Amino acid sequence: MTKSTITESKKLNYPAPSLTYFVKMPHPNSHLFEVGLQIEYWSNPILDLKMPVWTPGSYLVREYARHIQDFKAISKDKQTKLLSQKVSKNHWQVETKEVDNLLITYRVYANELTVRTNHLDDTHGYFNGAALFYYIPGLEATPITVEIIPPNSTWKVSTALPAIPEKVNQFYAKDFDTLVDSPFEIGNHGIYSFEVLGKPHQYAIWGTGNIQPKKVIEDTKKIIETEAKLFNGLPYDDYLFILHLTQNNFGGLEHKNSCSLIYSRFYFRDTDKYNRFLQLVAHEFFHLWNIKRIRPKALETFDYEQENYTPSLWFSEGTTSYYDMVIPMRAGIYNAQKFLEILGKEITRFLSIPGRKVQPLSESSFDAWIKLYRRDNNSDNCQISYYLKGELVSLLLDLLIRAKHENKRSLDNVMVQMWEQFGKSETGFTPHQLQRVIESVADMDLQSFFNLYVDSTEELPFNKYLNPFGLQLKAIMDDDSVPHLGIKVQSENNKQIIKFVEKGSPAFVEGIDPEDELLAINGIRVTADDLNQRLKDHQADEIVSVTVFHQDELKTFSVTLGKPQPSRYEVVQIDNPSPRQQENLKGWLGKI
Repeated sequence: MTKSTITESKKLNYPAPSLTYFVKMPHPNSHLFEVGLQIEYWSNPILDLKMPVWTPGSYLVREYARHIQDFKAISKDKQTKLLSQKVSKNHWQVETKEVDNLLITYRVYANELTVRTNHLDDTHGYFNGAALFYYIPGLEATPITVEIIPPNSTWKVSTALPAIPEKVNQFYAKDFDTLVDSPFEIGNHGIYSFEVLGKPHQYAIWGTGNIQPKKVIEDTKKIIETEAKLFNGLPYDDYLFILHLTQNNFGGLEHKNSCSLIYSRFYFRDTDKYNRFLQLVAHEFFHLWNIKRIRPKALETFDYEQENYTPSLWFSEGTTSYYDMVIPMRAGIYNAQKFLEILGKEITRFLSIPGRKVQPLSESSFDAWIKLYRRDNNSDNCQISYYLKGELVSLLLDLLIRAKHENKRSLDNVMVQMWEQFGKSETGFTPHQLQRVIESVADMDLQSFFNLYVDSTEELPFNKYLNPFGLQLKAIMDDDSVPHLGIKVQSENNKQIIKFVEKGSPAFVEGIDPEDELLAINGIRVTADDLNQRLKDHQADEIVSVTVFHQDELKTFSVTLGKPQPSRYEVVQIDNPSPRQQENLKGWLGKI
């Protein structure tokens, strides 16, 4: 079916098609959602149904159609089975000649608990629209009703979609994009309501742990108020946080009126881990503006069938990552010293990745679909995250603008101008338009900056931009330094497996490979836990023998150890800062 056939049906004065989805889960432990799509006032001989291959906010083709089974189509009027066929990996066709009321049924396997997939068991059901619902080409703008049928009456339904008045568990989506953008949490989760700036908000929390909902809500309020102040208001009527508490998981996915968060259940008591959670909240909430409304031209209209390429994810995600460090500080959740500590850890992580010298930031954005979410044992050698480098380039831009304008302008002004120019109207921006906005705020030509730090692999000159604020990046060497070998080892089933070999390192030069099994150094067994202690017994430029199993073949390499590497980097104040530097620092971070 094509758009032209639908247009023709309207010319013949047929009523517009009516779409209703039914979502059942009668046997939760089967991990199968049972989905029905009723289509009324249909008027074409062929019905095309397509399942999205990705979901906005997570830039990887995930092939959601692989979880579909038991597809059927029947005529509601005649209760007869309709002929159907699968014509591609995510495309079904149904013969609908002389059928105006039909029902599509299918099941979706849901046993992957992430913010971008579906999960169903005897405790809850969670789903994302892109991973559960078909769309009909040409009818993407048609309103959709969703009815949830829980396995028992005790299960509640939480979603950002508006409820249909006087209907039980029925919700309204104005179009398919809105349906995709509104995840559902169904079960006996805790619901915590609160108000910020006169607007209702909720946390829907599934799972147990040491979370203190009252404290989380109070700190979330501070984050909401701080971000709303930056953008001069909140662009929604109400908002929902869906939070899943699990074991050793971390992630978030942004939506226009909600977000999904997943976090380790016992990470709320430790201060640093709790701060990391609040950074996650600040990050996904900041996306309300930056990506959900201020978005690249390539994402202005979503193509759910294939990759949507843009070189600007460094701004959409990286700049958001910069603000997820800044916002909690401005909100008073942690102080400026903690911010600098967190920043130091991010720079340490960045400078430990050899791929920063291989992949430009814009290319990292463009290649998100094939690299960022498809890591292998060479990833750190050949690529850099647009989240990580993007946040540090955003840091440099913020410092550049602040230093030039004595804190009277900053990256905040860029965000506000992008909101006014592109976000409010949801008009996609091009890379050129983004650069022009930043240049207009900075009041200077930044072509050289973009050439060097966005479109090439030039090292980021942190100290050049930190110095006007009386700060410097300091490399920290441990007192008992470890000569450089260049491998990362992990213990697996009592085997010591080399998981990463740094490009250009002593181990790399001699031919040691990832997935080799490390056995011994100088003929004596070594483990992942004691590798560094063993290396401390040697000096740089000393030759040691490293014995491994390489594809089951015993090999021994003579490796010349390198100089010790910094253990970390810290952002610290310089000695005797000038009054101007002190004023700049105070204007940026407040009191240190």
